[in-house]
Amino acid sequence: MKLQQLLSYTRKAVDEYKMIEEGDHVAVGISGGKDSLTLLYALHGLKRFYPKKFELSAITVDLGYKDCDFGPVVRLCEELEVPYRIVKTDIAHILFEERKESNPCSLCAKMRKGALNEAVKEMGCNKVAYAHHKDDIIETMLLSLIFEGRFHSFSPKTYLDRMDLTVIRPMMFVDESDVIGFMHKYELPVVKSKCPVDGYTKRQYAKELVKELDAEHRGAKERMFTAILNGNISGWPERFPNSKK
Repeated sequence: MKLQQLLSYTRKAVDEYKMIEEGDHVAVGISGGKDSLTLLYALHGLKRFYPKKFELSAITVDLGYKDCDFGPVVRLCEELEVPYRIVKTDIAHILFEERKESNPCSLCAKMRKGALNEAVKEMGCNKVAYAHHKDDIIETMLLSLIFEGRFHSFSPKTYLDRMDLTVIRPMMFVDESDVIGFMHKYELPVVKSKCPVDGYTKRQYAKELVKELDAEHRGAKERMFTAILNGNISGWPERFPNSKK
């Protein structure tokens, strides 16, 4: 996937769900993975021509794993002229040494988001962008169906009233396969995850299930995504298809 195509998908999401308004200060949550680095490129590119002017910053919550070097991300942000902050935490130590969690994902996500949102507010940002793509949205819907018994997925835009902060997901129309292609084409400085349970989660199960369903029933993935967009899911904002404002 070329940058132009990425920007087209990103603008589609931003326009249709009115994710960015004039004067916004958007923080990109950077994990160091392919998704968040692609999002950084997307919003940096969008910022150059989007009619509603906004500021852009980047932030990483360092979970505290040993030998995790964010130096390449620092250099990328310097090259793009995007302010970048790394927040040091002891989350990894708490999860795996103090609490010895066997299923740490939920608690890790909660602690990581708490640290991220607090730092985002300190930076003066009113919005934070998460790098969830189309596959993430579909996988979350399947997990909700299988393990919660409800048709649900996270929203393209969510206002957190306790934090006075809005979460946006500008890559919601981007396929993971395109992110992988973008990563290789532009040689993104990916920081490999040090999490010991990476690749052994329920989300990985859902990812493999989506691939299997789409292989057996061609187009199933796109139909599931369409069902989500048209599903009147509670908490989702109004959609404005073909919006350019």
